[in-house]
Amino acid sequence: MQVFRTTYLSLGTNQGNTLENLQRAVDAISEKIGIIRRISPVYKTASWGFKSADFLNGCVEVSTRLNPDKLVEGLQAIEASMGRLRSEETTYADRKIDIDILFFDTEIIFSKNLIVPHKEMLKRKFVMVPLSDIAPGLIHPIEKKSVAACAASCSDSSPVEKTAFTLTKPVSISEKYNYIAIEGNIGAGKTSLANMIAEAYNAKIIVERFADNPFLPKFYEDNDRYAFPLEMSFLADRYQQLSDDLAQFDLFKNFIISDYYIFKSLIFAQVTLQKDEYFLYRKMFDMMYKEISKPDLYIYLHQNTPQLIENIKKRGRTYEQNIAPAYLDKVHEGYANFIKTQDGLNTLIIDVSGKDFVNRPEDYGEIIRLIKEA
Repeated sequence: MQVFRTTYLSLGTNQGNTLENLQRAVDAISEKIGIIRRISPVYKTASWGFKSADFLNGCVEVSTRLNPDKLVEGLQAIEASMGRLRSEETTYADRKIDIDILFFDTEIIFSKNLIVPHKEMLKRKFVMVPLSDIAPGLIHPIEKKSVAACAASCSDSSPVEKTAFTLTKPVSISEKYNYIAIEGNIGAGKTSLANMIAEAYNAKIIVERFADNPFLPKFYEDNDRYAFPLEMSFLADRYQQLSDDLAQFDLFKNFIISDYYIFKSLIFAQVTLQKDEYFLYRKMFDMMYKEISKPDLYIYLHQNTPQLIENIKKRGRTYEQNIAPAYLDKVHEGYANFIKTQDGLNTLIIDVSGKDFVNRPEDYGEIIRLIKEA
């Protein structure tokens, strides 16, 4: 299991809309690097080491699951996306954005790509003052003194002016939600997305145990005969799994994410069952539904039917290979009707048609942005 590490970053800019540059950097760090825990006030400082326009500076504390090398890569990618061209720079130059790693936990690192603690930080008041605002008691692993003490003894005499500007702290998914349910048609990618989010944000994942259902292969061979026992067994298993897992929260996880919601049972039952069977099924479902915790966010992944067929073929489950497009269309319709009638459910519909969030980071990033903004 990957663990979160704490890193402290220094941000600086003196080109263009400097306040906007800092906020863009903070937002990008939240999206691509980790959870932002604290943000310092914004300071105005003179250029350091050369004469030019004043800088705006600040520091952030970040919890990240990236290792040091990946952290460097990620931060440099953010700088590049904001217009920084490292190959054209001298040692000190005007910058649209500058992101430096000050600390990485309590580690001391001397490598080709990274030196931490930052070798120049103790000489720079524009770094030490904002850092002492958010981590005054943090011990410098080489100096063996607190950040506050290091800031007080900094020999830099450059003026550092606290501004009235403030940076908005992005809200992480793990801070915003306790329980997210991801739904979608067969082959929409809900399990893949749930696993990716659980891995990225240290969530407890609840994955549907469809592979253990002995009626599923039989149902695809003879729908009419096995529809009712299949749907009843799914309902019982989903109810039991959600009841147990939602009641037993893992203290070492930030939130819960599932790749299904209990109402899925009713949607598929509407498609597969005869009218008299569905009437009996609905009685059982209504009793169970009242007892299940509702998600803080219900995500529906919409995928077009031809792509669903392609995804089903790729994952290679033998008993799924003869699923008819008409059946998938009925499932689509069932979900659409369900979403229309659920006024009390916080629903986010994401169209993933034409997207590959497993292999294209930009598509995954877009989904995460939508979830954060929901």
